[in-house]
Amino acid sequence: MVDPIAVMSDEVAGAEYALTESLSMTLKQLRLIATIVPIAAVFLLEVVRYFVMGPVPVGKRLLMDAVSVVGILVFSMIIFRFIDAMQARLQRQNEELLALHSAGLAISAELSLDTVLKKVVDQARSLVGARYGAVSVVDRNDRIDQFITSGISPEDREAIGPPPVGHGVLGIVLHEGRHLRLKDVREHPASKGFPPNHPVMRSLLAVPINCKGPFRGNIYLSEKEGWEEFNDRDQETLVRFAVQAAVAIDNAYLHAQAADLAVAQERLRIAHEMHDGLAQVLGYVNTKVQAADAYLRRGKGEEASAQLRELAVSARQAYTEVREGIVGLRTLPGPDRPLSEVLREYIDRWREQSGVQTDLLIEGELRLRPSAELQLVRILQEALGNVRKHAHASKVRVDVQRRNGKLIATVVDDGLGFDPALRTRTEFPRFGLSTMRERAESIGGELTIDSSPGKGTTVRFELPVMSEAG
Repeated sequence: MVDPIAVMSDEVAGAEYALTESLSMTLKQLRLIATIVPIAAVFLLEVVRYFVMGPVPVGKRLLMDAVSVVGILVFSMIIFRFIDAMQARLQRQNEELLALHSAGLAISAELSLDTVLKKVVDQARSLVGARYGAVSVVDRNDRIDQFITSGISPEDREAIGPPPVGHGVLGIVLHEGRHLRLKDVREHPASKGFPPNHPVMRSLLAVPINCKGPFRGNIYLSEKEGWEEFNDRDQETLVRFAVQAAVAIDNAYLHAQAADLAVAQERLRIAHEMHDGLAQVLGYVNTKVQAADAYLRRGKGEEASAQLRELAVSARQAYTEVREGIVGLRTLPGPDRPLSEVLREYIDRWREQSGVQTDLLIEGELRLRPSAELQLVRILQEALGNVRKHAHASKVRVDVQRRNGKLIATVVDDGLGFDPALRTRTEFPRFGLSTMRERAESIGGELTIDSSPGKGTTVRFELPVMSEAG
């Protein structure tokens, strides 16, 4: 599957390279012209002088030619020195913009807030060329809730101890929300010193991250590599990057909120389904108990035993369905759980509970909007539930893949199968087919059933994913 983020980055890199190569070729041509023009100019002057002034002594002619050539060459050198300086500056700006663009794409490609924060500090440190970096997450009381570091090993980070509380120099950015650039942080009047085991840090560059959402934080960089302090260009770069970081963080936060909402709604729906199912089972149990009691009063023990056996079968089925529903609730996708991980966990648990040999194949990156991920999981859970209850299968294969702009998920079993054309509309809910179709259509997908008696069943779900996230 082609990653659109990578494609965009490659296109930008290619455009920047083409622009640099074009500029370099133009300058080479100009230098060649600058070499040829003085020679041509001197030759032209000789011709004009000959026709205007007539023969001139060789000594004077050579002196005049030399003065002309030197003047033209000096002028060309001055012009091209200026052009070279401009080219170098433009190249540095192009490299900086490309690095800033790549860093922005790297953090925007993530939807997990924790992963975004970690990438923010890593990309900021790489972008500016700092040895150490950190991102602070601020709570509603202006206290540092999280402090994510970069450039420090886990062992060194643990040896430092708990994260800072926002006093001293860090508190200036934390509470006042302004930029800060220092040559030596230890010389600042607000400096409180460093805790034991803290690496030596002198230069500091810090900017706030101004998000639209409830997230608040700051980026801190320390120890400019190869220099004693950060410069104006470093600060401008970090400020621009902080704007991109804010957009990525807001995007991750909104994605998490949408995922949480989708999961909450689905749990409510499952709770209603379980309630309705249990209500039907309890009504059935009540009917069987009354029938068994009536048979016993009339002395028909065999008929009463038959009713009790049917009651036991129904109770076991209800128990299995409740356990399956609980597993379904526990294995729903969320903002911090990749879809592939959720599917593997559910298949493992379903295989253990059902005893049916089950194979799962996942091809390509599975990243959809939260509602689509949720409905996909629930469709697969419902299809597997039908296999357990009705198919009497010995083997099931679940395939999920992205192909030709679509996500395609299939559940294939080798069970009894059935003839969909002979099923009445009132029988569909028993197999959950109508529920699965409703789920598929709610997210713009399509569900098809291919089955025949004795040849198993294939449930196929297709969803266009060209406009999906990821």
